[in-house]
Amino acid sequence: MPGSGKANNNRLTNMKKPFSRQQKMTIVYGILCIVLVLVVLQLWLLTATMNAYLGGDSSVIWPALTASGICFMLNLGLVRYLNAMDKG
Repeated sequence: MPGSGKANNNRLTNMKKPFSRQQKMTIVYGILCIVLVLVVLQLWLLTATMNAYLGGDSSVIWPALTASGICFMLNLGLVRYLNAMDKG
């Protein structure tokens, strides 16, 4: 078959290459920084919400809970990504 060698060669070059160890560590450090920022944001939300609640303003509880839940879901997604990257 003419051209079949070229088709096989193209198929091999289009395959996804796994991340090297150094690339994985860069991804892990980046995710760690994002997680750190999200955790600090959650602590700030807790502090601001408690301050407002103890000051008599209970209208900030549900928006703060929603924002904290979103931060939690982002952290959970990042951890799941790390687990999937480690297995694959």
